[in-house]
Amino acid sequence: MGFRDALRAEAQKLGLAGWVRNRGDGTVEALAQGEARAIDRLIAWAHRGPPLAAVQTVEEVMPDPALERAYAGFERWPTA
Repeated sequence: MGFRDALRAEAQKLGLAGWVRNRGDGTVEALAQGEARAIDRLIAWAHRGPPLAAVQTVEEVMPDPALERAYAGFERWPTA
């Protein structure tokens, strides 16, 4: 399982909504909504990633306002 699918599965397990996608530069981008504790757990998971991942850095930034809306589930978006 790749990083995006593993992150999506972890987010769903934690009851979070949002999305995950690859970026053209090879990085992964995600937006998560839900309880603060669950989001913190997802961020902690992202620092490790799935078993074969080689995570170099995790950045937390505020989302683009154009992406701010309520998400019903956790989606896998196409590469941006």
